[in-house]
Amino acid sequence: MFGLTCYINLCSFQAPIETRKLMANCIRALCNSDIKEGFRLGNDVSLPETKVPSPQKPLAKIGGAPPSDRKILAFFAGKMHGYLRPILLKYWENKDPDMKIFGRLKKDSYAWHMKNSKYCICAKGYEVNSPRVVEALVNGCVPVILSDNFVPPFFEILDWESFAVFVLEKDIPNLKNILVSISESRYVEMQRRVTQVRQHFLWHSTPLKYDLFHMVLHSIWYNRVMRLSA
Repeated sequence: MFGLTCYINLCSFQAPIETRKLMANCIRALCNSDIKEGFRLGNDVSLPETKVPSPQKPLAKIGGAPPSDRKILAFFAGKMHGYLRPILLKYWENKDPDMKIFGRLKKDSYAWHMKNSKYCICAKGYEVNSPRVVEALVNGCVPVILSDNFVPPFFEILDWESFAVFVLEKDIPNLKNILVSISESRYVEMQRRVTQVRQHFLWHSTPLKYDLFHMVLHSIWYNRVMRLSA
């Protein structure tokens, strides 16, 4: 998926003028679904950015602790790409025991925190999307999306606000208050829906009905139909 996205972006910047004119009438599938950088709502398709550790076993290590056993309020770890993540660390790294906000972590520690946290912070890097969105869903962690102008994948079908939290970048200093204001019953319901929708973000060796492969195709078909009926 990442290689496909890089290819599409390279085409959009390096293709001859004639090709770019033709591409203007195409439905583009982009991980960088940023409305401020040319992503066209109702035309382009937002691709989930995913990492598949093992192509032979794409569903290995899915899931995590049940809601009652997730003692960490919020978790983030990653490289300091872009302007936003350093701001996140400035306010929250080593500031509060409930907020496990780090730079880079070892792979095993990273996975453990995702599987044992209520909320996983999905902060933008250089681009609006992050593989943490899908990683959170796969590990049963409610994603907290810190990325203004991000168009979520499959938004025409999925009710993202039922299983994810959207926080404006300017509200990073108030991040904990926003999360603790969510009732326990509301969190449990969101986590339940995370486990329901993650089937749509999984790859399989052979595509299955409603999986990520078919959801991408559905988004392309949907946008095509909407354009024809407009």
